[in-house]
Amino acid sequence: MKHLENKTIVITGASSGIGESTAKLLASHGAYVVLGARRADRLSALVDTIRNAGGLADARETDVTHAASVAALVNFAKEKFGRVDVLFNNAGIMPLSLLSELRTDQWNDMVDINIKGVLNGIAAALPIMEAQGGGHILNTASIGSHHVLPTGAVYCATKYAVWAITEGLRQESTVVRATNISPGVTTTELGHDIRSEQTQGMLKNIRQNSLLADDIARAVLYAVSQPDNVDVNEIIVRATSSTY
Repeated sequence: MKHLENKTIVITGASSGIGESTAKLLASHGAYVVLGARRADRLSALVDTIRNAGGLADARETDVTHAASVAALVNFAKEKFGRVDVLFNNAGIMPLSLLSELRTDQWNDMVDINIKGVLNGIAAALPIMEAQGGGHILNTASIGSHHVLPTGAVYCATKYAVWAITEGLRQESTVVRATNISPGVTTTELGHDIRSEQTQGMLKNIRQNSLLADDIARAVLYAVSQPDNVDVNEIIVRATSSTY
């Protein structure tokens, strides 16, 4: 994967799950990874792990719901390494619930993190990438951007939005590559904030046939390791034995 050597890659939602696994994998292939998340202690431990393995990593505490926080992360990467080659907008939440439960606070959180967080990342990175003549923005969508389940109406709506934003970016920019990463059912911390025991049980049952975060990290590696003239627009990854 020599194509990744010395590339600067910014990852949000990097303190666990897909973000953490992707950071480790890309760093092992020679990329400089700059990591953002709200849990600073987890980020610090991850940076130490990557550095101890011989990789290059830095981190900043980042809240993707605040444009200035995301801009600070991306600008930090630009100032330290001279450019930003890849942004992986990975931060997201999935507090599934029935619409009739009226958990409007969680609906708003999903819109703020899953949609506005992606837009904040694009706003921070796109001008830099356009000015340097190239770059790659990957967004974590979901199988939920293609298939809606009960309890997932709002979550899936946010992921449909991510899909549309990424496709729009692909069509609008002639120099910046755009990729939707759409994981099927994957075992991560996602869904830890579900309040209904019944819904928690449903998710646990679905996850009996599940991908791991490392599986999605390899999909990201595939997309970002292509030559600059190749734009992998979407990757859908499901467990072989899973419907979703």
